[in-house]
Amino acid sequence: MEPLPEKSTPSPPRASPSGREPGAGAQVVVLAAFLAASAFVAWLGAFSTVSNVNGWYVDADKAPWSPPNWLFGPVWTALYTAMAVAAWLVWRRHVPASRPALVVYGVQLFLNLLWTPTFFSLYPLMGTAALWLAFAIIVALIAAVTVTVMRFGPVSRWAGLLLLPYITWIVFAASLNLWAALNN
Repeated sequence: MEPLPEKSTPSPPRASPSGREPGAGAQVVVLAAFLAASAFVAWLGAFSTVSNVNGWYVDADKAPWSPPNWLFGPVWTALYTAMAVAAWLVWRRHVPASRPALVVYGVQLFLNLLWTPTFFSLYPLMGTAALWLAFAIIVALIAAVTVTVMRFGPVSRWAGLLLLPYITWIVFAASLNLWAALNN
């Protein structure tokens, strides 16, 4: 009978090149950078939404379960903030799994960036084809966020948990996108 493997202890944070953990100042700067990246994606999304939410989208056939337009801003603000904090928590751990987890995070953030202008800004140019393209992007986004949660969770349980409302919301958003593609 083989002996049971010893329990592994969590990896301690990796030291910076100077041999010390990043100081509070560095942590604040990196958190601010993650928040800024999220804010930038949110701003670009808002920029492409503003002119269209009161344009073609007003008369669009929307799903019966669509929330009121005013709800999207506060929800996305909370989600982008949670995403940034989750990424920061993973970065703070400085373990080997942090880097690949943050790469996947970057991929999902890029897909998130693509969805809004595709859905709102391309519809007047491409019609329903834009809604189907947006649906393909949001399905890829769901997959990327799922992988991000799976990568974040082992590094920082809180980071993985912080992304669960986000994945829930984008699955909901995908249902709204699908309805729009089928009915417009």
